[in-house]
Amino acid sequence: MSEAKPKAHSDTRAVFTQGSLFRHISVMSLTASVGLMAVFLVDFVDMIFISMLGKAELAAAVGYAGAVLFFTTSFGIGMAIAAGAVVARALGAGEAEEARRRATNSLIYGVIFGAIFAAIVWMNLAFLAGLLGATGATLDLAVHYLSIIVPSLPFLIVGMIGGAILRAHGDARRAMMATIWGGLVNAVLDPILIFGLDLELTGAAIASVCARIVIAVTALIPLIKYYDGFDKPTFGSLTIDIRPIFAIAIPAILTQLATPIGQAYVTRAMSDFGEDAVAGMAIIARMSPVGFAVIFALSGAIGPIIGQNAGAGLNDRVRGAFRDGLLFTAIVVVVVSTLFFLARPAIQMLFQLEGTALTLVFLFAGPLSLMFFFNGVIFVSNAAFNNLGHPFYSTIINWGRNTFGTVPFVLVGAAWFGAPGVLVGQFLGGAVFAVLALMLARKVMAQPSDGAPSEPFARQARLFSLLHHRR
Repeated sequence: MSEAKPKAHSDTRAVFTQGSLFRHISVMSLTASVGLMAVFLVDFVDMIFISMLGKAELAAAVGYAGAVLFFTTSFGIGMAIAAGAVVARALGAGEAEEARRRATNSLIYGVIFGAIFAAIVWMNLAFLAGLLGATGATLDLAVHYLSIIVPSLPFLIVGMIGGAILRAHGDARRAMMATIWGGLVNAVLDPILIFGLDLELTGAAIASVCARIVIAVTALIPLIKYYDGFDKPTFGSLTIDIRPIFAIAIPAILTQLATPIGQAYVTRAMSDFGEDAVAGMAIIARMSPVGFAVIFALSGAIGPIIGQNAGAGLNDRVRGAFRDGLLFTAIVVVVVSTLFFLARPAIQMLFQLEGTALTLVFLFAGPLSLMFFFNGVIFVSNAAFNNLGHPFYSTIINWGRNTFGTVPFVLVGAAWFGAPGVLVGQFLGGAVFAVLALMLARKVMAQPSDGAPSEPFARQARLFSLLHHRR
């Protein structure tokens, strides 16, 4: 690296290989969650605004659209997981140049394949929303809303990958600020477009697109300014990294896609109980990430910590990070569940809840939200799998949870308890697979390691070395 950029060089050290693991996890998760909460809180406020319009079909349309958007966002999350993992491992091994090249290629792959994925989804919006149970005017509203937002997926992926690379460098604050700026833009535009210009769902969609563009730009700027930016891509460099990146990206994407597919089944099951039930579930879907933003952020936050220590061969710290991640999860879930329970009256007033929607939201904002601990167990386990060379274990756990851990449990719950049984069944099935994930993660961490890269990383390292010497 040239002497003209000492700042970038000094910031490429593996910062997580020393110091308190619980502190690293807490700082990374809390700072990342602030950024996530900025985005999720805007979605939460969106739902409040839409509920204030007094049209049940609008709230239901957002519920159906949310399931499809969850599907598209999961693709970006998978690419971001891969980018963070390969960059963190390179940094842990002291290979700053390799980390920069991997960051560049991850971004290129994300944009190209994200655009293709978005185009496929955009051409099948009516079909996808119809599968979820949307019909009539609600279906038309959901498709209209999605047709505006889905084409902006590549911008969201740039922001996600940029944030993952920043976290791999240990810079959770700047990753957080990218999503905060996006959230602020969305928060300002929402009331102007929804109410001021009377655009309703159209206004909410346009605000979301603008926010995604802002997140992409504000995630790239600090990478260029503080971390030596990106390499000039070449065909040779792209082919070097395609295998190690997609060795993680493909199973990570498959892993992430399992969740929206499972959620789509739950939405379809809930639609049998009417639009009021779907609206109630949509509100819960907005409450969960706001309240549990720290848990949602945990997987991306703990991944670089595990990755750097694995790359440095510090196996005890890898296991310690996993244990502290579970402890951190338990503390957060108890605190948030208590706050949800105490906030019940305010939630009822905000969303003007009644009937089935009120029953579902109150069921969640109490004992059922404590079950979110098992979601956290799966998040931490998946981070361990992705950063210890076993990404397909994440795929197995997530698909198992969202098929065998969802369908039979939801069917039985719906038959016995109606709409509330759908939610109870979903959480119980998740708990079963969380236990399986914990057992598998302990087995993976028990395997001896000397800090050498896993096979996908090793293969590309040998190829890069060969090409380098030929030059």
